[in-house]
Amino acid sequence: MMKYAKQWVPTLVIALVVSLFLRTYVAEAMKVPTGSMIPTIQINDRLIVEKLLWMTSLEHGDIVVFYPPVPGDEGKRYVKRLIGLPGDTVEIKAGALYRNGLKVDEPYLKEPMNYSFGPVTVPADHYFFLGDNRNISYDGHLWEKPFVAKDQLIGKVIAEIPTHLLFQR
Repeated sequence: MMKYAKQWVPTLVIALVVSLFLRTYVAEAMKVPTGSMIPTIQINDRLIVEKLLWMTSLEHGDIVVFYPPVPGDEGKRYVKRLIGLPGDTVEIKAGALYRNGLKVDEPYLKEPMNYSFGPVTVPADHYFFLGDNRNISYDGHLWEKPFVAKDQLIGKVIAEIPTHLLFQR
């Protein structure tokens, strides 16, 4: 038995260390608990999140996981669409999103927004996020501090695995 343990323990320890390293710093699978991103992402869909933000650039429309600037929710992970980069001016009026004075085409939305917001300018090293299910999403337009600091970003969604594909027989 000891001979067996001496052979397998180092391999198992190395595998555990490598997997923890990858999950912490490279990529992680996450489950979506709310409907704030419907119709793009459904409740209980799985996401693969790339955590190497220093190696990638964020662009308008990216779906990002982050820690929100919401009192009591600082440890929770939110999944939202990136709407405003540092320096952008964002406004919602007449059911549409305007970025830097230009109306943004958002084909992923199911219905127009039923509220007004802004205009606000995204500060340096901060980002502005909204859910795709805008009229029910608890996102930047409702938060007391609407911007997410760069150091609160976890990663960019690179793949989605719909729930209905996970549980097929």
